[in-house]
Amino acid sequence: HIEVKEHNEVEEEDEEEDDDEEEESEESEDGESEGSEDEDEKTSDEREAESQAVGKQSVDRKPSKEISSDSECDSDDDRTKEDILYDKAKRRIEKRRIENNKNVNTEKLRAPVICVLGHVDTGKTKILDKLRHTHVQDGEAGGITQQIGATNVPLEAINEQAKMVKNFDRENVKIPGMLIIDTPGHESFSNLRNRGSSLCDIAILVVDIMHGLEPQTIESINLLKSKKCPFIVALNKIDRLYDWKKSPDTDVATTLKKQKKNTKDEFEERAKAIIVEFAQQGLNAALFYENKDPRTFVSLVPTSAHTGDGMGSLIALLVDLTQTMLNKRLAQCEELRAQVMEVKALPGMGTTIDVILINGRLKEGDTIIVPGVEGPIVTQIRGLLLPPPMKELRVKNQYEKHKEVIAAQGVKILGKDLEKTLAGLPLLVAHKEDEIPVLKDELIHELKQTLNAIKLEEKGVYVQASTLGSLEALLEFLKTSEVPYAGINIGPVHKKDVMKASVMLEHDPQYAVILAFDVRIERDAQEMADSLGVRIFSAEIIYHLFDAFTKYRQDYKKQKQEEFKHIAVFPCKMKILPQFIFNSRDPIVMGVVVEAGQVKQGTLMCVPSKNISRQSIDALKNWFRDEMQKSDWQLIVELKKVFEII
Repeated sequence: HIEVKEHNEVEEEDEEEDDDEEEESEESEDGESEGSEDEDEKTSDEREAESQAVGKQSVDRKPSKEISSDSECDSDDDRTKEDILYDKAKRRIEKRRIENNKNVNTEKLRAPVICVLGHVDTGKTKILDKLRHTHVQDGEAGGITQQIGATNVPLEAINEQAKMVKNFDRENVKIPGMLIIDTPGHESFSNLRNRGSSLCDIAILVVDIMHGLEPQTIESINLLKSKKCPFIVALNKIDRLYDWKKSPDTDVATTLKKQKKNTKDEFEERAKAIIVEFAQQGLNAALFYENKDPRTFVSLVPTSAHTGDGMGSLIALLVDLTQTMLNKRLAQCEELRAQVMEVKALPGMGTTIDVILINGRLKEGDTIIVPGVEGPIVTQIRGLLLPPPMKELRVKNQYEKHKEVIAAQGVKILGKDLEKTLAGLPLLVAHKEDEIPVLKDELIHELKQTLNAIKLEEKGVYVQASTLGSLEALLEFLKTSEVPYAGINIGPVHKKDVMKASVMLEHDPQYAVILAFDVRIERDAQEMADSLGVRIFSAEIIYHLFDAFTKYRQDYKKQKQEEFKHIAVFPCKMKILPQFIFNSRDPIVMGVVVEAGQVKQGTLMCVPSKNISRQSIDALKNWFRDEMQKSDWQLIVELKKVFEII
C-alpha cells in the first residue's frame, strides 16, 4: 500500500512532464504540430486509460529520474536496485547470445528459409501451388499475394519431387526440409520483400522466359545483391515455347533434348537473351546443367508451373546448393531468431500470430515479448500450432498442436492479449522475469528506428495499414506517385485517426483523407468522418486504393478550377501588329505577337490593375499549375512589379 501511495504522489508531481512526453510522441507519430490540440480534445475515459498505462509502465520498471526532491531520498535505494537488476539482466542476455552463437552444430542443419521473388504474373505463387498441389492464389485479392505466407516442405516431399533427377543423391540429404516464403508480387511491396529477404537464406527468382528481365525482376536482383543473398533463377513458362511437349516425370535437361528442333532453337535463343540481360546487371548466369561454378555463375532452371516440368530439378538444385554453400549458415543454433509475420483472429481460438522461426526453439509456456501498436506486449505461449506439411501458414487448415517447435518453421502462436500485435518485427523470449524490461526496450528501440525513418510532410493524407510492412510498402508507393502523407498509423481506423486526419480540413481540405489499406473501419469512426467531411478510402490492393484517391483528387481539382476560373488570370504579354488590324470597332479583329506567357480564350485584352491581385496568382498556383510553363511564372514575377502586387 505504501509503495502505491508513493507512486501516486510521484505521478501527480510529474503529471505535467508526462503530458509533455505524450504530446511529443503524438507529434512524432502524426508529423504535425497540432499534437497538443489533440491532447486537449481527448475524452476523460482516454485520459484515465492513459494515466493507468503510465502507472503500469512505472510499476514495471521505476528508473524515473524526474522524481521530486521530497520523495527522492525514500526511493533512491530502490531505483538503484532496479538499475542494477536491469543491467544484470542485460549482461546475462548478451552473454547467453554470445555463447549460443559460439555453440553451433554444423553436423545438424536446420531447414533453409527460401524466398520466392519476381515480377508480377511471372508465376511465383503458381510454382508454389505446383509444389504443394494447392491453389492459394485463388483466394488472393486480385491474384496478387498480399501478405508473406510460409510453406513447410518436409524431406519426404523433397525426395518425392526430385526422384526423377539423375544426379540427386537422396541418401545424403542433410537438411530436414525447407521453409518457403511466398513473397508478395507488387512493385510497391519492396519493403515487405525487404523484410522477406532479411529472413531468407537462399532465393528463387522467377523470370518469365517469354518476357525476360522486367522492372520488378531487376528491383529484386538489386535487393538480393544488397542483402548478399544467393539465388537461383526459375526460367518459368517454358510450356509457352512453340510446340512444347510436356514431361513432368523426367529430368528437365532430358525433356529439353527430346523437344523438336524448332522448340529447342527457340529455347536456346530466349535463354541466351536472358543470360545477356543478367550480364547487363553485372551477373554471370548459365543454365544449371552447364554451370560448373555455381558460386560465381547464377544457375538458370527451366520450369513450367503449369505442367510441372523442371520442378524436380529446381528442388534438387536448392538442396545441393544449401548443403554445400550454406552449411555454416544453416548450422543449428539455440539463439532465437523469429519474426512476427501476420496477426489473425481464428474462430474458437481468439487472436493468433503467425511467426517465422528461423533459429532456436519455442516452447509452450514460454514468456514472449512481441511488438504492439501501443508498446511491447508480454504474454505466455498457450499453444504452438503447425499446419500439416505442404500446407501454407496463411490458409485455413486443421492445425496440429505441438509442445515445442524447432527452427526453421512457420508457426501459429496462441496467447492472451495478442490483438494489437504489430507484424513485421522480431519476437523475443524472456528466460527470467527480470529480462522482460530489457527485451521490451529492445523492441521499442527497433520500432522507433523504423518509424523515425518515415519522413512526414506538413500537408498530406493520413495513411493506415494492417502491418508495418504493408504500411512501408504503401508509403513507398505514395512517395513515387508524389502523394504527400502527414500522418500514419497501424491497425483498424478509430475515431482518434479521423480526428487527426480532420486537421487537414483547416490546412488543405484536399488532403482530409484517410487511405485505409487492408484494415477494418470502426462504425463510429466512419460516422465521425461523414459528419466532419473526412473521406475514407479502403481497399485490399494498393493499386485500387491509389486509383480511388487519384479519381477523388481529379474531381476535387476540377471543382476548384470551376470555382476559381473567374479569378485566375493567365499571364500574357502581347504586341499588336498595326498592319493586321482588320476591325477596330466591336468586335476587334487584329493580329498580335505573343511575346511572353499564353493567350487563352477569355483572356482580357486590357486589364485594369485593380482587378489583378495576389488572389489571382494563388488561384493559378493551387488549381492551374499543370497549365503553366516555367516562362509563365517568370512573366508573373515581372508583372507583379508592374501591378505592384506583394
